[in-house]
Amino acid sequence: MLDEIDLQILTIVQQNARITNADIARQIEMAPSAVLERIRKLEASGMIQGYEARLNAPDLDLGLLAFIFVRTDERGGAPETAQRLAEIPAVQEVHRVAGEDCYLIKVRTANTEALDRLLREDISPIEWIRSTRTTIVLSTVKETARLPIPDREVDYGN
Repeated sequence: MLDEIDLQILTIVQQNARITNADIARQIEMAPSAVLERIRKLEASGMIQGYEARLNAPDLDLGLLAFIFVRTDERGGAPETAQRLAEIPAVQEVHRVAGEDCYLIKVRTANTEALDRLLREDISPIEWIRSTRTTIVLSTVKETARLPIPDREVDYGN
């Protein structure tokens, strides 16, 4: 069960993962040791899954963002294709989806030539893939990994 204090900690940490326990403690008026204990429990339970730095993709020559719908011949939701797609370095996300397509993946490459290579050399050779449909992003209005934190207690154990 997440209480109001846990939700406050999650909100603060999600805004700035580098914030110190002492700074969190000051914001929510708790002892730093109590904050540390709560954060460790949130990590141990899997509620906090890790900490990442957000990097500037264009500065790393990864300015092209695309979403690719993947249709496969897999039977019964076999995970082989998803695992193979997830192993490709340019693939940032793999989602199993409902509808005509089986997966939606998010990729970043340097340019359209690199995207073409990715499709031909890394994605198409996967034996169960029947077809792909690619959408190239022209501009991004919002992109975040932040989750909306509820303002009430949440039972996450069930």
